Amino acid sequence: MKISYHWLKEYLPLELRPDEVAAALTSTGLETGSVEEVQLVRGGLKGLVIGEVLTCTAHPDSDHLHLTTVDVGGGEPLCIVCGAPNVEAGQKVVVAPVGTTLYGSDGGTLTLKRSKIRGRESFGMICAEDEIGLGTDHSGIIVLPADAKVGMPAAQYYGIESDYVLEVDITPNRVDATSHYGVGRDLAAWLTQAGRPAALQRPSVEAFRVDRPAPAIAVEVANRDACLRYSGLTVRGVTVKESPAWLKNRLQAIGLRPINNVVDITNFILHELGQPLHAFDAARIRGGRVVVRTLPEGTKFVTLDGVERTLAGEDLMICDAEEPMCIAGVFGGLDSGVTEQTRDVFLESACFHPAWVRRTARRFGLNTDASFRFERGLDPNQTVYVLKRAALLVNELAGGEITGDIRDVYPEEVKPYPVQLTYRRMNALVGKEIPVETVKRILASLEVEIVAETEEGLSLRVPVYRMDVRREVDVIEEILRIYGYNRVEVGEQLRSTLSYRTPTDRNYQLETLVAEQLCGAGFHEIMNNSLTRLAYYDTLETCPAARAVQLLNPLSADLNAMRQTLLFGGLQSIAYNINHKNRNLRFFESGNCYAFHAEEQRPDEALSGYCEEYRLGLWMCGRSVENSWTQANRDASVYELKACVQHILRRLGIDLRKVSGNMISDDIYASGLRLKAASGRLLGTLGVVDRKLLKGMDIGQEVYYAELSWDALRKEIRNAGVVCSEIAKYPEVKRDLALLLDREILFQSVEKSAFESERKLLKRVELFDVYEGSHLPPDKKSYAVSFYLQDENRTLTDPQIDRIMQKIRTGLEQKLGAQLR
Repeated sequence: MKISYHWLKEYLPLELRPDEVAAALTSTGLETGSVEEVQLVRGGLKGLVIGEVLTCTAHPDSDHLHLTTVDVGGGEPLCIVCGAPNVEAGQKVVVAPVGTTLYGSDGGTLTLKRSKIRGRESFGMICAEDEIGLGTDHSGIIVLPADAKVGMPAAQYYGIESDYVLEVDITPNRVDATSHYGVGRDLAAWLTQAGRPAALQRPSVEAFRVDRPAPAIAVEVANRDACLRYSGLTVRGVTVKESPAWLKNRLQAIGLRPINNVVDITNFILHELGQPLHAFDAARIRGGRVVVRTLPEGTKFVTLDGVERTLAGEDLMICDAEEPMCIAGVFGGLDSGVTEQTRDVFLESACFHPAWVRRTARRFGLNTDASFRFERGLDPNQTVYVLKRAALLVNELAGGEITGDIRDVYPEEVKPYPVQLTYRRMNALVGKEIPVETVKRILASLEVEIVAETEEGLSLRVPVYRMDVRREVDVIEEILRIYGYNRVEVGEQLRSTLSYRTPTDRNYQLETLVAEQLCGAGFHEIMNNSLTRLAYYDTLETCPAARAVQLLNPLSADLNAMRQTLLFGGLQSIAYNINHKNRNLRFFESGNCYAFHAEEQRPDEALSGYCEEYRLGLWMCGRSVENSWTQANRDASVYELKACVQHILRRLGIDLRKVSGNMISDDIYASGLRLKAASGRLLGTLGVVDRKLLKGMDIGQEVYYAELSWDALRKEIRNAGVVCSEIAKYPEVKRDLALLLDREILFQSVEKSAFESERKLLKRVELFDVYEGSHLPPDKKSYAVSFYLQDENRTLTDPQIDRIMQKIRTGLEQKLGAQLR
């Protein structure tokens, strides 16, 4: 947050330099990142002086130039050739002598030199507004009032001085410091503790009075849970115009653009006192009534930025008798704001519930100065005071009459929070005994009321605006930050409990084992956010949006749900790499996935229906071999990914013969496999990612994806073990068969049939060729399959081998209808 040094001095007389103020604020917990000098007018009008035109005659060689002599308050008058049509003798003007650098409104600079214009020497310039950065008018020179003092620096005449802006980092709990007055309060407490007490001056509202008792705009709060307090005031007969220089300077110093006097007053008070205000054009409030309520789900509303937004049933709105005018605490409406045609103004000063404002702001992706403060919780007890302050400024700068009493709806008053402070507890936590009088002085400077005092401690009332101070330890922290952390000496003994190992309920040895294996196979590990975009699941039936765990207060529409699958995070990483010309990719990630099953939810258990599963995702795309002198380029394939999955299962001790793969084709996989163990447990899926998903991620190449369940894998290998055995002494025998099969039969069916026919001596089955062509019937295909036989106790004989192969052939013929080619 930006804090103006000169603005801060209006509430607290300071003798500290800006850098000293920054150091003091940092020591109190308001860390100040930078101090920057700001010139409200570029160049600060340096070198410009007030002059008087003594003579003015027409240039003999020009029809529009004038020869002037100008008194600038010292030495001889300057001869200046001037082209302005309005220059006359006797005028008080702004003069730039030779050597002055001008900073124009267009951003350009010009350093004046002695020059000849149409044969006559000119020793300076009589300036227009746009030539010195004071405005945009170039119709003529600036003509000052007759009482302007000749020779006075222009910066002094216009009250131009450099300001210093402090960039203060506000922590989420310190909403009380989101204003100049709030920062001044902390600084005043620090000065008091440092022995340099300075009185904090709060803007007075004693002059407030109602000018006309005529009926004002009425206020009704329909939703009192969301609106803790609502105060409103009507000012009639105002003149909306440009703000005075002092107000524009204050706003520009902290980076705000002045709009008009009424709107600028609301922005000024926001940064002065930390209370958001809103000004409505009273003529546009239908029915003469303001209603604070929610609207039906799906209601359309156009905000101040011209965007039409669809409201939810939980969005609190400021309405008139017929239509919504403003999103409460977040953003104004397009048609209800103050314009130059406005004559009557309704000022709003309210306190909305932080959770309601936060939900709405996150839903629409809006982060305004008002929502920033409302989300953190404001003091409902200051709304009327701030309203009076605003009304006085409107009356001063825009005229008008305060009409009717303040309309104030405050159903339940929020009172200061009682806290008990014990000296023993305080000294134990601080590590040093702080004198009681020092404690009381610090508390008084922080506006904490001491209700009662005993030898053991104090009974306190904490101001409502300190939303974060509710417990004894919070009060102790407040005392310590003003007292000074650096004043607590470090003793000779240090008592600490250190842990060199972070306890966890999960053993990651298996994940590490597999990660090392995958890295050795050329994979790179990625880590994606568990938060994802709900829109990814809108068109999916495998992972429907209705099953997603949604966030109540999402940071943005891109992070509004918990992921149901690791797929989309990996696709985002792939798209990013492809955009950076890296197309050959192998990624893996381990992470949690989340889902909500409404049918499993039970009323007596809040978390029932929600599930969390730890998974392993693998992605592969591009080429496996590229630009190699030893072999030709080769694209990656789903079979390579399948091999990687099989290696993982084998490394974990799972018997691949007990894992079945069922073909799937859904809205995630164009074609794929569902892997199940013999126990029926689903281990995972793998396949070719559907092109529709790839197109939605701007990926123009095939991507192969596998997702395994770590939870299922752990259960599957719970009783499994990797057994070591010596290499067989007797040779392995290989026999090949060429089988003619129906086109829909998969190799896994062949493999399964073979192992069912010979369980003991058949070690493995491999497919080494597939043929589908004109030499075969149209519904047939040919598999060339190798069968490996081995007896670990003796050498197999030909009769044994023939008997086994005959059993295998018979099984294939009977179960699959296979024919030998």
